[in-house]
Amino acid sequence: METTKKNYALPIAMMFALFFMIAFVTGLQNPMGLIIKSQFQVSNFQSQLGNFANFLAYAFMGIPAGLLLQRIGYKKTALAAIVVGFAGVGVTFLSGKVQGSNNLIFSVYLTGAFISGFSMCMLNTVVNPMLNTLGGGGKKGNQLIQFGGTLNSIGQTIIPVFVGYLMGDIASAKISDATPALLIAMGIFALAFIVLASMRIPEPYIEKSSEHKTKDKYSPLSFRHFVLGIIAIFIYVGVEVGIPNISNLFMTNKLGIDTTMAGTIVGTYWFLMLVGRMAGASVGSKISSRAMLTFVASLGLLLVLAAIVSPVDTKVMMPIFKSDISFGMTEVPISIMFLILCGLCTSVMWGGIFNLAVEGLGKYTAAASGIFMVMVCGGGILPAFQGWVADVTSYLTSYWVVFAGLLYILFYAFAGSKNVNKDIPTE
Repeated sequence: METTKKNYALPIAMMFALFFMIAFVTGLQNPMGLIIKSQFQVSNFQSQLGNFANFLAYAFMGIPAGLLLQRIGYKKTALAAIVVGFAGVGVTFLSGKVQGSNNLIFSVYLTGAFISGFSMCMLNTVVNPMLNTLGGGGKKGNQLIQFGGTLNSIGQTIIPVFVGYLMGDIASAKISDATPALLIAMGIFALAFIVLASMRIPEPYIEKSSEHKTKDKYSPLSFRHFVLGIIAIFIYVGVEVGIPNISNLFMTNKLGIDTTMAGTIVGTYWFLMLVGRMAGASVGSKISSRAMLTFVASLGLLLVLAAIVSPVDTKVMMPIFKSDISFGMTEVPISIMFLILCGLCTSVMWGGIFNLAVEGLGKYTAAASGIFMVMVCGGGILPAFQGWVADVTSYLTSYWVVFAGLLYILFYAFAGSKNVNKDIPTE
């Protein structure tokens, strides 16, 4: 009788690598915005179009990614996502090599960002449940997911520092400066594909038949607190991305801070998100999602307001990453410090909003998850809008967009998250 427990160390390691890659490829659009603004001499709004294209893909792929997972399983979905990701990063790489007009090069770059977004959506859909399954579910599965989230935060921390170092002088920055980062991304994708393709993994949730089910007259959208919740997640992702993206533009184009230093400062924002996630995980069993979300939204509002009204010429000493990924103190405008500290607040918002939005949904929870992935497109739309506001007003004035977003999240935590549709059967 076969009693040997399968060893999934290699596919687990590849899932960890893909957790890192989701952050690495998505976060790449932050420093690429600086390069695009410099190379093509475009507006702040246009500099965010790569980020917009990357996140817009979620609107198209969120629900199909969930269907793929059901119909072809974890392994094939992950392999397809890796191929798409390799292609997307490859197109971005080619945009730094192609000869032609600025319009042509810019179009190739945006195409690469859009293709990469499809991959990131597919990977986001598969890596969490796949890690949970490989870990055997329960505490072990949750532990693997939490560790994967840590690697995700590390990727977000490293990429602005790394590309900021690669581009050097902002005045002469070009897409080709990011070549080492793009080659690393393609190399990790290729390795992950080879390893996963050669492994057998469990597929507990793949559909084995095409049963005809009676159409349900209800859906996740029948619940008011869920509808308000997906609006909150749309806004949250936009806030999370907009704070560091526009800060990077502000520092390099207005305050005269060099790209390497600006990258390390932005990297500190993502590092604080890692710290916040670890802190949130440690107290999560003692504090409700509603209380935690109310607190961080309120604190975020205070920090953003302080950044907007503080004098730009007032500077303070702040611990940040150096270009060698070590810690050091540097002098930064106090407004920037307040914005970077927002990383502690945005760190736990996703989990809080998700938990509140799906509470009481029962059998509709799986479908709700697919809709959540669609609303991640807010990470492209809101920063682009904020960039436009910065164009017509100023960088700091554009943070009223972030303030309004945090105000809505506070409303959701305080009142909008209450389930008023308990009469809908969910079993």
